[in-house]
Amino acid sequence: MSADEQSRETRGRDEPEAEEALDDETIREAVEQSSRGVPAAGAVVRDRFSADEIFHRIVAAADDEITTGIRELFFSALAAGFAITLTFMLYASLTDGTGGAPIVGALLYPLGFVYIIIGDYQLFTENTLPPVALVLERLASIPALLTVWTIVLFGNLVGGALGAYVLANTGVFSPPVMSTAVGIAEQGIATPWWSLFFKGMFAGLIVAGVVWLDYASQDTTSRLVLVYIAFLAIPLGNLYHGVVSTTEVLFLVFRGELALATGAVDFALPVLLGNTIGGVLLVTVVNYFQAVEREYQEQNYVLSFRELCFGRFARGNYSPPPRDD
Repeated sequence: MSADEQSRETRGRDEPEAEEALDDETIREAVEQSSRGVPAAGAVVRDRFSADEIFHRIVAAADDEITTGIRELFFSALAAGFAITLTFMLYASLTDGTGGAPIVGALLYPLGFVYIIIGDYQLFTENTLPPVALVLERLASIPALLTVWTIVLFGNLVGGALGAYVLANTGVFSPPVMSTAVGIAEQGIATPWWSLFFKGMFAGLIVAGVVWLDYASQDTTSRLVLVYIAFLAIPLGNLYHGVVSTTEVLFLVFRGELALATGAVDFALPVLLGNTIGGVLLVTVVNYFQAVEREYQEQNYVLSFRELCFGRFARGNYSPPPRDD
């Protein structure tokens, strides 16, 4: 066989392999790019995202969230509020069952948060990061952000109230566990206002940090481990979460051991404020300024200052379509 014939035969074998490799790469790129252009794999290292890529994923998720209907937001938040009841119930039950051992008693504290985050329910403290990213990018108005916060917080409180009523009045808790649950809630009431506020700030840092890392995760197992360890730090650090604290207040109210106004002002309010400020300032702003490439801005509408401050609605569809190159 001549050299030319050998060369043609080699090219004939290589061409199908090259076409197959090209097809595989094209399929991979299609899988790794959602319909909104959000990266599903890192550009440099496939199983790791850069800060810019994480922020891009957060913006796309926030876009979907902030344009969700009121009914969907409310019922998702309602489910989250009721799920938080599991956290309080298991915390009290396990604490009583272990004779008050603080570490062992906290082992099941994160379960309600696992349900919420893995199940993609709406939790108020979780909402300190994604919608704020849209406002910082001038892609959603402040009134639109406050509307989402109000609906989600209201839904969380209604769900938490339902759960607290059940725990307080239906015999779910045995008498010893009931006594332990009351003691846990009263411990928060007895904490000074500013101490609650700063404890809430650190808890808000944890929650919003979980959201950031959640969008950097690519599989459910990683998210599960992340959520469990992060939220376990709240009881172990003697910190407070706003929705859990509100559920504890309502539990005492339904037991007839606390006035609603006293519990709301002296316990729930400082924790909620601390959670919100901690989430927004300590995480959102820091992570915003480390993400420097925001390609989704280039071809989308950016709100004017007037629209940012006084516009009623978000414009939606903020993420770009996939790039052809």
